[in-house]
Amino acid sequence: MPEPTHPRPVSPDALGFETIVYDKTPPRATITLNRPDVLNAFDFRMLREIARASEDASWDDDVHVVVVTGTGRAFCVGADLKAWSADYLGKPREYWKWFGAFKDMHDRLREVGKPTLARINGIAVGGGNELQMACDLAVMVDDAFIRHVGLEHGSVPAGGATQWLPVFVGDRRAREIVLMCEQGRGEAGGQAPAGAALREAAAQLVAGHLVARDRRARARLVGALDAR
Repeated sequence: MPEPTHPRPVSPDALGFETIVYDKTPPRATITLNRPDVLNAFDFRMLREIARASEDASWDDDVHVVVVTGTGRAFCVGADLKAWSADYLGKPREYWKWFGAFKDMHDRLREVGKPTLARINGIAVGGGNELQMACDLAVMVDDAFIRHVGLEHGSVPAGGATQWLPVFVGDRRAREIVLMCEQGRGEAGGQAPAGAALREAAAQLVAGHLVARDRRARARLVGALDAR
């Protein structure tokens, strides 16, 4: 994944991504998490690639909306705990470097300066739920759910759930989801039929509405909403 020399967009092929599929079909850019064998769990490379794709989309004046989705039956289940445990547990300095990349990914997506839409194609767990909360809007298939399982693994949400989940679902419900590790259905955003063609049509409809709005006013509004 080459580092940019100027703040200019490039073609997705030039970025050499391995863990995501990045597509630009103006006025829409799509970031698809592509590790279906591990339910699109984050490894370090994926964190960096999502951040870089978000950066590129923010620089591309032909991109007016960014869609984030996953391959297979999961949107994202958070960190790849098997690889993460082997590489970072017991190594506090390396652990905090990983979380620095985790935070940077969320910041890049949240600050892209254009409307972002999570197309939640399947389960969104832990950091995966925090990823969709970094987007402005969400469309969720009717057989998907969100969940936080950190307390079952001795960890706490670190990507914004304690700040953003109460805003989205209310304080008491957020506490139930995080403290009780409960599933939440239909609480991430508008629900869409489970069929692939139908859920894509729903995402296209929402993205189309976003693109149709005045671009400069839209950018200012997104910035104002994020300034809480």
